[in-house]
Amino acid sequence: MLKKIVFTFLVLLLVATGFVWVKFIGPLQDGADRFGPATAPRDAALQDDSKINIPAPQTAQTQPVPNPNMNLYWGELHVHTSESFDATLFGNTFGIEDAYRFAKGEPLTNAGGELMQLARPLDFVAITDHAEGFGTRTHCGNPGLSLIDRGLCWFFNLPNPRIFQIFAGAARGTAELGDTSKPAGVYQQTARTPLSSGAFPTCKLGDGTPERCYENAKTDWARYIELADRYYEPGTLTTFVAYEFSPGMPDQGKHHRNVVFRSSVVPERATSSLDVPNAIELWKALEADCGVGCDFLTMPHNPNKAWGLTYSRYTWDGKEYGEADWRLRQRREPLAEIFQVKGAQECALGVGATDEECAFAQVFDPCLPGETTGCAFQTGFVRQGLKVGLELEKELGFNPLQVGFIAATDSHNSNPGDVEEWDFRGAVGAVTSSAYRRLRDDAPEGEKAYKSTLKINTSGGLAAVWAPENTREAIFDALARRETYATSGPRMGIRFYAGWNIDQQILDSSDPVPLLLKRGVPMGGVLTSNATQTDSPGFFVSANRDPLDAPLQRIQMIKGWIDDNGQTHEKVVDIACADGLAVDPLSGRCPDNGASVDLETCKFSEGSGANTLSAVWHDPDYEPSQSAFYYTRVLMNPTCRWSSYDAIRLGQTPDPRVPTTIRERAWTSPIWLSPNK
Repeated sequence: MLKKIVFTFLVLLLVATGFVWVKFIGPLQDGADRFGPATAPRDAALQDDSKINIPAPQTAQTQPVPNPNMNLYWGELHVHTSESFDATLFGNTFGIEDAYRFAKGEPLTNAGGELMQLARPLDFVAITDHAEGFGTRTHCGNPGLSLIDRGLCWFFNLPNPRIFQIFAGAARGTAELGDTSKPAGVYQQTARTPLSSGAFPTCKLGDGTPERCYENAKTDWARYIELADRYYEPGTLTTFVAYEFSPGMPDQGKHHRNVVFRSSVVPERATSSLDVPNAIELWKALEADCGVGCDFLTMPHNPNKAWGLTYSRYTWDGKEYGEADWRLRQRREPLAEIFQVKGAQECALGVGATDEECAFAQVFDPCLPGETTGCAFQTGFVRQGLKVGLELEKELGFNPLQVGFIAATDSHNSNPGDVEEWDFRGAVGAVTSSAYRRLRDDAPEGEKAYKSTLKINTSGGLAAVWAPENTREAIFDALARRETYATSGPRMGIRFYAGWNIDQQILDSSDPVPLLLKRGVPMGGVLTSNATQTDSPGFFVSANRDPLDAPLQRIQMIKGWIDDNGQTHEKVVDIACADGLAVDPLSGRCPDNGASVDLETCKFSEGSGANTLSAVWHDPDYEPSQSAFYYTRVLMNPTCRWSSYDAIRLGQTPDPRVPTTIRERAWTSPIWLSPNK
């Protein structure tokens, strides 16, 4: 009885403290509620959206199906709604159904009063709310709740980012630095026991019990499944049942994974980081719970914020991968998210890479000696992960890190695929809406998460998939075989193949795909070589401009390989240039084509660049005995960064501390060359 009284007192104290802080202390301290929704309309009134020339929204396009040569489909595989606990605190009130309608092209007005709408509908979408939050607030609408439950439900539904900071700090405090003899970024769990409820611990406060938490989590998950089925329109919009697995890490690290299912035959409950301690156990639990007709894949995101863990040989809680674990990862994780709102994760300049384009959309500086968080690690980027895969292949006889590429937004605004620079409305509700808030850089020291929008946030990216038709099965199978690519937003059409009988003549064909399919493998494929094949295979790539965006500038080939001594290497060369320019034989780069942008209007120059670029390339350094990977990167002419559009809205000059323009790009999934030993 005494314990119950003490517990009740502590809960009431928490709610009362939160009320006083949110309503009085916080606003008084800052002079106003600078990031909440209450003052968002005032800030939104400062901008004039009519100054931006925005393309008229288009309707969904139905492609002929089935197509053995594959159709190109565009989608989003990482977006949050108000069902995510943090999204609610950021001020987002739009739910799952709102997100599905947005994906189909319907507009939404966000928490900051700004209109959001896709220029073109999506073909597929996966809503990936945090599984750790399932069941948190499910009971809040029930009658007969106790005073404590009503107070907690009020508190946890308040749209205020300060509450998120309190809980984020508590969650990240559950892990601490582990064995310092292991690679940097490996952590040990402390004072943390997996919960059988599968729900955020707050559901156990008040009158909560493990049984109620368990049932709440199941109820929430069942609603996701039902809504995904309700909005699934084969041929128009494919909706996947999905969620995010989100373990907490120190300093807001992101060792997270999105889980996507092939159909609506799924486990009865979403396994979260409150059930299992690491990714290996996640895959095992999902395989154990997936019955007949159930299939899934996972995708890590933000390896740049995982403090070197994503492509290390350890899990975040210190478990070292064994051979069986690597085979499990090979079977269940065929893709990686290479780009999103929180930066580019392909590579980082000065972190195992000298490629100048690796400076694009970087969040952190290279780690200094002794740094274990808040900096860029080599094993925190996808290109380095591909090289680790070559090392593992030499050791184990198979490559568990043959991953293809996708991009996404990670938006918490219920606006999947909203990646156009001119329509970027931030990613965390009222915190980064309006333009005035996005361009501010004077947040208090304790609010660094919101201070960084101007400097590090991108508008997010899209996943492109080559599949015969727009259905769950066809799109999922394309994801599983890695016939995918990522873009930083624009919808460029790209084909990439490699084969032994692919030569320059194929460029003259009006429809080369049937021949390419006979002679080679597409992006995501593996080409086996042997000692008798001393000549390089041919690599075919073609790229078409997004009709709503700037022309193409160049195509680059990125190669990684491992030598006989077990050392990995990489090389980047340009293989196609716009405007009739030729690759400089000394630098391996295309000359600058002089493309420019008018920063007063954000109109890009039309006199340079290409609508289409294509090439067949042979590797002059090809060695049949070496394992290697190849992928292409397609760069566009410069266009305005989202912050330059916001400056126009506000009648300001662009902030000189951030780039005024960017070169949008696409990354194809690699093709691997594997010696037949």
